[in-house]
Amino acid sequence: MKSIKEMQFDFVVVGGGLTGLCAAISAARGGAKTALIHDRSVLGGNASSEIRMHICGANCNMKKPELSEGGIVHELMLSNKRVNDSYNFSIWDAVLFDAAKKEKNLSLFLNTTMHSVSSENGVVKTIECYQLTTELHLSISANFFADCTGNGTLCAFADAEYKTGSEAKSEYNESHAPEKEDNKRMGNTLLFKAVDRGHPVEFVPPVEVMHFTEEQLKYRKHSPDFSPESVKDITPEALRVMFSGYAQDYGYWWIEICGEKENIIEEYEDIRDQLVSAIYGVWNHIKNEGNHGAENYELAWVGMLPGTRESRRIVCDYMLNENDILSNRRFEDKVAYGGWDIDVHTCLFAFDEKPSFIYPVEGSFDIPYRSYCVKGFKNLFVGGRCMGASKLAMASTRVMGTCSVGGQAIGTAAAILCRDNAENIREINIKELQQNLLRDDCYLPLLTNEDSNDLARTSKIVASSEEEGFCAENLVNGITRKIDGASNVWHSKPLKDEQPETVLLSLKKKSTVNTVQLVFDSNFNIEKKITLSSTRQNQQKIGIPKELVRDFTVELISDGTVIEKLDVKDNYQRLVKLNFDLVDCDTVKVSFTKTWGDPCVRVFEIRIY
Repeated sequence: MKSIKEMQFDFVVVGGGLTGLCAAISAARGGAKTALIHDRSVLGGNASSEIRMHICGANCNMKKPELSEGGIVHELMLSNKRVNDSYNFSIWDAVLFDAAKKEKNLSLFLNTTMHSVSSENGVVKTIECYQLTTELHLSISANFFADCTGNGTLCAFADAEYKTGSEAKSEYNESHAPEKEDNKRMGNTLLFKAVDRGHPVEFVPPVEVMHFTEEQLKYRKHSPDFSPESVKDITPEALRVMFSGYAQDYGYWWIEICGEKENIIEEYEDIRDQLVSAIYGVWNHIKNEGNHGAENYELAWVGMLPGTRESRRIVCDYMLNENDILSNRRFEDKVAYGGWDIDVHTCLFAFDEKPSFIYPVEGSFDIPYRSYCVKGFKNLFVGGRCMGASKLAMASTRVMGTCSVGGQAIGTAAAILCRDNAENIREINIKELQQNLLRDDCYLPLLTNEDSNDLARTSKIVASSEEEGFCAENLVNGITRKIDGASNVWHSKPLKDEQPETVLLSLKKKSTVNTVQLVFDSNFNIEKKITLSSTRQNQQKIGIPKELVRDFTVELISDGTVIEKLDVKDNYQRLVKLNFDLVDCDTVKVSFTKTWGDPCVRVFEIRIY
């Protein structure tokens, strides 16, 4: 006879991809008792070792580095850079696992499947789960829930409204939408990794494979000299995006199968079976059917868990659409942003179609809070690729960097709502939420630090030195990245003879202080993501970014006497928060003694609370 363990939390996140992980961590850090439910043994979803897709985002693979995502997703990538310069996805799994486990307010349930939902009058009450490894049945209730499953499973089980396929052009007046709604969708993909052994390697297919001809693959890059005349009419940049993949490693995003039935989720297992045959079939074609320059290459890894691009999209209070994205629309209730091109994929078997249709996005666009609030529900958020968006908007917002910052926004909102004993997700104070996100190094276009509790904003600042154009006043200008040519950063002159460079912040009046936080320069111009792709690996540098401050000291001073002091050694993060015992002081002094290699100290922001 089965027993059911009942559990109560403030906030429950279902789905442990990057969206759900960022949501859970941010809520836990905000003080909410949080549960993260994930049906796999590793976190990260499409970015995990099971699938191994790298994190794309608003910077469009470094075309727009100023738009690189900050916040928790950047923190995770910097943690990975500290320990994992060999792009080992197992180490990356461990980095994500550690990030979740070390949060004292976060309970992690791996190998745990949510199988039913109880809701009433627009309120989700409980979810029922089963943990495969322990045979434990769980009944979990909470004040607020977040569906970060990718498929919108929690929402669907709660009978929330959702959409699949493409809307008709008339619904949102989207210029690239079809005249009539249809059920065409992007498909699922398996990735693989091949390595050059330095000598010829034979390939014998281990499974029954699909066979492909050069004519069938004419639009799909699968050899180093691929240059189809049939697509010469599109721009070089569109070609680069369309045929980007893993040319040197032979792992192709375009091995994509979309299914044939009404519900792509129901076909997942069948699609997986086809993908196995297709992926080994493509490799068989490369190795055994013509000269593709792969004689010395051998498969080192082949995925068995397909990555999914599209299934349900949950109807929310506002449905982001193509016009919002292409017009760089700004919203008063913005809590996240995107910048990835509208990137609509086609099925592998559509041999006479390009594998991806690109509608370029210049700059960035806002994502409003309302697009994460499930329509008709008081306590249910949705994040990730199934958030409130049209098919065309989702083709941009689905990438993991964009999903991650949305997840952090959801988690931060949940913590505020729990603190305030709110009953409806629409009771949030949007300006407070925005300022909290900025404080946690989340970028929100056109918004700056207006936090009245930040004592640094009204302090007098004196630096021991500064390079021309990089003045100390930048430390409190409210912007923590280079934007539109403005550096927004303080640079010291080069460090000499182990003498520290210092910043002295004299408070407007003696005040009680317990937190000092700093945002350092981690160099958004250099990529940092875990990846199989040699192209993306070549955009990176070994080791922790040299621009990051490594060693520094913070002193709280009252009437010329040091009351509290903290030394930090071997820092590797961009955002650092230091907590002190509550003390009254009139001055905060920060002394910087070492970076990871740059001669100058580079700091975007100092805040004092």
